[in-house]
Amino acid sequence: MTFPQINQLLTGKSVDKTVKLRGWVARKRSSKSIAFLTIRDSTGRIQVSINRENSEENYNIADSVGYEAAVIVTGKLVKDDRSPGGFEIKADKIEVIGPSENFPITKDQSQEFLLDVRHLALRSQRLTAMLKINSSVFEAIHLYMRKNGYTEVQPPMFTTEGSEGGSTLFELKYFDKKVYLSQSWQLYAENFIYALEKAYTIAPSFRAEKSKTARHVTEYWHYEVEATWLDFEGLLKLMEEVISAICENVAKKNKYELEILGRNPEDLLKIKPPFPRLTYNEALELLKKDGMDLPFGNDLGQSEEREIGKHFDKPVLITHYPKDIMAFYKKVDPKNPKVCLNANLLAPEVGEIIDGSEREDDLNKILESLKRQGINPEDVDFYLDTRRYGSVPHSGFGMGISRVVMWICGFDTIKDAIAFPRTMSRVKP
Repeated sequence: MTFPQINQLLTGKSVDKTVKLRGWVARKRSSKSIAFLTIRDSTGRIQVSINRENSEENYNIADSVGYEAAVIVTGKLVKDDRSPGGFEIKADKIEVIGPSENFPITKDQSQEFLLDVRHLALRSQRLTAMLKINSSVFEAIHLYMRKNGYTEVQPPMFTTEGSEGGSTLFELKYFDKKVYLSQSWQLYAENFIYALEKAYTIAPSFRAEKSKTARHVTEYWHYEVEATWLDFEGLLKLMEEVISAICENVAKKNKYELEILGRNPEDLLKIKPPFPRLTYNEALELLKKDGMDLPFGNDLGQSEEREIGKHFDKPVLITHYPKDIMAFYKKVDPKNPKVCLNANLLAPEVGEIIDGSEREDDLNKILESLKRQGINPEDVDFYLDTRRYGSVPHSGFGMGISRVVMWICGFDTIKDAIAFPRTMSRVKP
């Protein structure tokens, strides 16, 4: 006999037939005459009933079995509108394959405790749903990129220089040298495109940020894109299309998981280009009307970004940030030397999920920017070769995948959007 998964049983195609199911005990309750188990697998949950009159032995097994025990259940699948999913298995036999005693997760436990036992908490409906949605986000990125002629590449994780600033670098001893964990592929990205023209990567990034906000972790999966001949307007369009493709894929593939999380798949299908756009100056004016007076030259923080997001029902692009707070490789706007041709894409309730820009393709301007930011050109000499030998206009962006998952799932913290989150105070399990 084959073992169907729960989502197959919930289609009703095997109703009134004997089925055999493998899974884990998620819930249980019993009376003197009948025991009920909720069995889960990776696809869903179904109720199982064991009548004492039919088998004292199987009733006793069901009555005493521990939470999260692995079991095999044999019985008839019947329609029952009172049961979760509308079906129930009336069991003739239950076998305990992997016993479980005193499973540590019970109701009303703290978030910190659930992080301590994250290896077990992953079994919850909420986190299982997140893992599946996360997988669909990765899938959508790969499908979109390859459909549009991008080649996936793998940059190194050890670097000799940071791309986002020295204060957030994780330093490592590399034999007799000092190296850092990668913050971004940026210094390598612009080498790949002179071979491939259009390249992308999905890889871990590491930021030693001493931050305890709801959207910061020290390790995350970073989706980054770089392309030759891509101008600023083309970059903004690319951001919009990628996010739209992600939302569409999740809405189609993860209806069940979204419903578990209280999210409406139809809302994701509405995330279509064009997105609203504001310049940095326009964003400051909007914030001022909301009682948040931010001087020009200050970066937008989480509270400001979330405030802006309240005005829109889909992601919003903020463009043309001040030059003085931008990385050295971002191109200054020829029409306004105080700002760059850059953009952040803000998601409602989360804030920034994408950061990108047109890149400066003039070697002399790059050298001026490095000097202004106190970076020794010799430390990035291999990167500067991209401007010495056949430089062309190009653009790119980076997206924190977990922030996108956080937004899609409606989570309050990015830690819920990562299987095993790493923060200032947590490096295990």
